[in-house]
Amino acid sequence: MTMLLQQGVTAQAQARPDATALVFKGTRLSYGALEEASNRLAWLLIAAGCRPGDRVGLLMPKMPMAIVAMLGTLKADAIYVPMDPASPAARQARVLEVSDCRCVLAAGLVGENILGSLAAASLARRPMIGWLDEAAPPALNPAFTLSDLAAFPATSPACANSADDLAHILFTSGSTGLPKGVTITHASVMHFVRWARSYFDIDRSDRISQHPPLHFDLSTFDIFGTLSAGAELHLVPAELNLVPPKLAQFIRESALSQWFSVPSVLNLMAKFDSIRQGDFPRLRRVLWCGEVMPTPTLIHWMRRLPHVRFTNLYGPTEATIASSYYTVPRCPADEREAIPIGHACAGEELLVLDGQLRPAPPGEIGDLYIRGVGLTPGYWRDPEKTRSAFLPYPHGTSRRDRIYRTGDKARRGADGLVYFLGRADTQIKSRGYRIELGEIEAALHSLPGLRESAVVAIPSDGFEGWLICCAYALHGGSGADAVALRKSLSTRLPGYMLPARWMHCEVLPKNDNGKIDRPRLKNAFLLAESRNEKTEAY
Repeated sequence: MTMLLQQGVTAQAQARPDATALVFKGTRLSYGALEEASNRLAWLLIAAGCRPGDRVGLLMPKMPMAIVAMLGTLKADAIYVPMDPASPAARQARVLEVSDCRCVLAAGLVGENILGSLAAASLARRPMIGWLDEAAPPALNPAFTLSDLAAFPATSPACANSADDLAHILFTSGSTGLPKGVTITHASVMHFVRWARSYFDIDRSDRISQHPPLHFDLSTFDIFGTLSAGAELHLVPAELNLVPPKLAQFIRESALSQWFSVPSVLNLMAKFDSIRQGDFPRLRRVLWCGEVMPTPTLIHWMRRLPHVRFTNLYGPTEATIASSYYTVPRCPADEREAIPIGHACAGEELLVLDGQLRPAPPGEIGDLYIRGVGLTPGYWRDPEKTRSAFLPYPHGTSRRDRIYRTGDKARRGADGLVYFLGRADTQIKSRGYRIELGEIEAALHSLPGLRESAVVAIPSDGFEGWLICCAYALHGGSGADAVALRKSLSTRLPGYMLPARWMHCEVLPKNDNGKIDRPRLKNAFLLAESRNEKTEAY
């Protein structure tokens, strides 16, 4: 029988109430204290009118109370909706409108954001506000506050939910510019957590990072994978994200055994040379997901940390955390060596299909689909979008057997492994050649002097059809410029693949999840082109 997400924490609290569950900025919270606080919050939510299946928005920065809020919401048989406190008020209002939250739990420096979101929204049901921090902002007038928790029982309320019920809704960017809500069940998260705990041998001795923002699906594994194992979860302060030496120091001082983040964080730490030879002696695993890891960055880490196991995870939010894995068996000998996304996780299947949904022959490029237990039931209250992204499996025997169209291109190698080749919408045709922008990025990653780079394409009125554009940031002290970079790149790529526009950035822009913000870069190049502003054109 599949347990619910919160039940793993309860089991640990009963077995080891004094063991440390959460660590944040020197503050430690035990499993017993975490269990008690979340139980009290669950009773408070029930008393405030929350019923099974109601949505509860979580609008707070990364902090122990945010984990309490997640667990308390689940114990009230409700569905938590993590929101980004840094998002514009209009986006928050849209999330509230779509999710139809009964309640919003807030804390930290978000009072004005809450008020702006609610004031701007025309909501069918205006949610009550619960303030779970010290003194509330004067204008907030919450329905309940942190001090109210003490009046409620410390024991867990009876649970009515089943494993197939929704645990949370994660809002991602939609192609229309409006956020779309991906619904995730208890069962799909627990299935991945059980597999990952077994594969990575996670136990109560582990000290695990929690780096991604709480509205990003990677955080789900950090939180529930760690707490269900009785290990320590170390919340990484958001202000360290752009300071590589401090991130490295955080790993040392926390004596972490596992680090999990998007590759851009690992890339930044490598480019700033923040990792010493033989560093992080307690670290046993480095995991990444969400983007392609530059092979030179992987080599940098593996050479300095020969005692660490490195694993690439792949999977969209719609497939619950990750659907495939590849543990790198040795340090790559060549900076141009591709790192596969590997094998499907237990209960999952990666399908590389052609335009007629037939298996693409090994070595040939196809569209990547995912099948298996991790698939979301669909997008929240959006059956049309759900039908367009989730198709009946052509060889299935049940109407419930579906495949998810990832929008990614891939090929299956002769070794049986799957290789990610980029987004379907990042393949362009220029001067008659089909070009994968990801291949250009891979070549850029091998150039010395570059801290980070990204390639986008914009429409052109010329014969080429598309202009290939490169945004780049240099490593400190590098004397490289676009001319030198282009010359070096020409030794690795044919002329038709060389970027025609170059833009120097101090730091490449990132989105809410810490990934390079390619839509923003594309808009910057489009704007510069429309205004005939000077970019470095060649």
